[in-house]
Amino acid sequence: MLHPGQAFPDFALPDENGTMRRKSDFVGRWLVVYFYPKDDTPGCTIQGQSFTASKSDFQGAGIDVVGVSADDVASHRTFCDKYSLAVTLLADPEGQLMHAAGIGRTDYKGTLYWDRTSFVVGPDGTVRKVYEKVKPEGHESVLLGDIAALQATR
Repeated sequence: MLHPGQAFPDFALPDENGTMRRKSDFVGRWLVVYFYPKDDTPGCTIQGQSFTASKSDFQGAGIDVVGVSADDVASHRTFCDKYSLAVTLLADPEGQLMHAAGIGRTDYKGTLYWDRTSFVVGPDGTVRKVYEKVKPEGHESVLLGDIAALQATR
């Protein structure tokens, strides 16, 4: 698992529209990268809706938010359309970024799912804070408060 002070891994992954997104797209801005188990599941839906509802708060604070799961682009598009999600979702079906970030996996009823984990990445591309085994309810508020504190100490 990555730790604060380490560089967040480089990545080039397609979003829900098939547009390639890279770490370099976010240089100079604060970034939340949240990893979640699976599209269209209860906790993941809550999390996507919460980030959508607070999108203007994140934008106002100069923070970009991207979600990452092993689902493909088509699944992300369907998920966004079904719940009117306005959050960028990156498709990592090979698990390249999840492996590079050291995300754990949990067996649920015989299927391995990636653990719900979030990283705050500073404008310089380094990890500033890590959240493991995230509970989706209210996580966006915790992130906003913690990042505001980090921004104030710059």
